[in-house]
Amino acid sequence: MTVLSSRPAQPVDPGLVSIALETAGRLANDASDVIMATAGRGARPADGTSPFDWVTDTDRTLERHTRRVLTAEFPDIPVFCEDTDADVAPEVGFRWVVDPVDGTANYVAGVPWCAYSLALVDRWGPVVGVVADPYRAQIYAAARGRGMRANGTPVKLGGQPVSSIVCTEMTRTGPWPGMGEFISRAAVSGTGVRVLGSKALAVAQVALGHAAAAVLHSYHEWDVAGAVALAVESGAAVLDRRGEGASLPVDGLLVAMPEVAEEVLEWWQSSMAR
Repeated sequence: MTVLSSRPAQPVDPGLVSIALETAGRLANDASDVIMATAGRGARPADGTSPFDWVTDTDRTLERHTRRVLTAEFPDIPVFCEDTDADVAPEVGFRWVVDPVDGTANYVAGVPWCAYSLALVDRWGPVVGVVADPYRAQIYAAARGRGMRANGTPVKLGGQPVSSIVCTEMTRTGPWPGMGEFISRAAVSGTGVRVLGSKALAVAQVALGHAAAAVLHSYHEWDVAGAVALAVESGAAVLDRRGEGASLPVDGLLVAMPEVAEEVLEWWQSSMAR
């Protein structure tokens, strides 16, 4: 089993990384302010849509602001967004990917669990990532080879007790195949599974050491690229469903504290095999 963060980092122009990290941090702060000012206060998703597909005025406002700033600062780097772009072209070099409000159903209801996620990605994975956690007044940020920080304080896994919590998320159509079996296997091992409604924050909890692992059966790049940057730089294992190291695997994602990665992977694989 390969831990992604142990791989040699692919070099990126340090000047680009510094400017990207500073710009992403400013955008995350802006988004946090907007989300806190509007959450649960008259947000109006489109009528008749599923909560998993809601797009609010706040999503659109934050997307426009993010595009405007990034286009001005990085005119040669395309920006891909959850709400307007179908998928990310894999042949694109550097690209920005943004989810303006990850956890929109929670945001609309005023449930304090949603995030703004932004990442600069290249062919090897996230280069820079930020996740704003507005309700906890936290900005999590990481850059390739520069570590992870939470409100400026360095974060590194190692030495802390392993959490008894594992996170996962529903698919857009409901529970993923084998999800019930996965929850049962975790429970037998004394681990509780939590489904809280934000893929970005689920992965971020692992990077912070609050959760032992996060299993995402399906996702889009913009859902988790920012949080995967945090996980890699904090020292978490980032694996596909076969247990191979992969930055943003196309068929599911496991992010875990290294001590439990193999065990959680076995729960996941076994539950899908039934």
